[in-house]
Amino acid sequence: MKWKGRAGSGNVEDRRGRGVGGGTIAAGGGIGGLLIFLLVAFLGGDPGAVLNGMGGGAPAQSGEPYVATEQEEELADFVSVVLADTEAVWSQVFAEEGLEYVEPTLVLYTNSVESACGTAGSAVGPFYCPGDQKLYIDLSFYEELQRQFQAPGDFAMAYVIAHEVGHHVQNLLGVMEKVQPMRNQLSEEEYNKLQVRLELQADYYAGVWAHHAEGMDVLEEGDLQEALRAASAVGDDTIQKRSRGYVVPESFTHGTSEQRQRWFYRGFEYGDIQNGNTFNVRNL
Repeated sequence: MKWKGRAGSGNVEDRRGRGVGGGTIAAGGGIGGLLIFLLVAFLGGDPGAVLNGMGGGAPAQSGEPYVATEQEEELADFVSVVLADTEAVWSQVFAEEGLEYVEPTLVLYTNSVESACGTAGSAVGPFYCPGDQKLYIDLSFYEELQRQFQAPGDFAMAYVIAHEVGHHVQNLLGVMEKVQPMRNQLSEEEYNKLQVRLELQADYYAGVWAHHAEGMDVLEEGDLQEALRAASAVGDDTIQKRSRGYVVPESFTHGTSEQRQRWFYRGFEYGDIQNGNTFNVRNL
């Protein structure tokens, strides 16, 4: 991805080094903790119930000033540029629909963070909180993405951000406010099916961003394959096979690897909002 030397977003809030104490999910970014959280809110969705429902106790950071490594600073610059690209794309797409795009804020943190959805440790992975319209990411996640999920490459990282922004788009379009109240009206299995549709739509919107990014001449050879590889790596079936050795389809909350790849690619092909209504499709 061609990103170096390009302008970043002004909507990045840097909270690195400002950890919070007490009531957090265990921090550290370990794959075990991440896989637990993945069953509900990996790469977005509604993390509130999990964030507030899991104990942990990651300690608050000390008063020492936070010093980032050179590699981390480069990652921070990268996510800022990707966020700026999503702002340009979605502002255009919304304008074409006669709508106004409200830009989200991306929060960088280390170890633990407070959000309107609760307190989270870095083990939860990146997430979007509809309550404050902010994306949260501990940059150490990218090491997990490369090492544990075998999904290297800068465009794989960009896919993660684009997916979270996809949840923000859903929030602005009123999709989340229709789905979330159903949690108390449906069985767990039936609500999980709605969650899958929500997540696959966010994958579609990530593909919409990639469609327009190609038109902005920022994609390089192999970028699309990196994103598809990342989408496959975080499919429910792939994660469950890795963590427990077998698959339980009724517990899926994000879709299979094949579904996640297919909906991302569909967004890449169409590049619009209209063709991403996963709630009107019988067979996902």
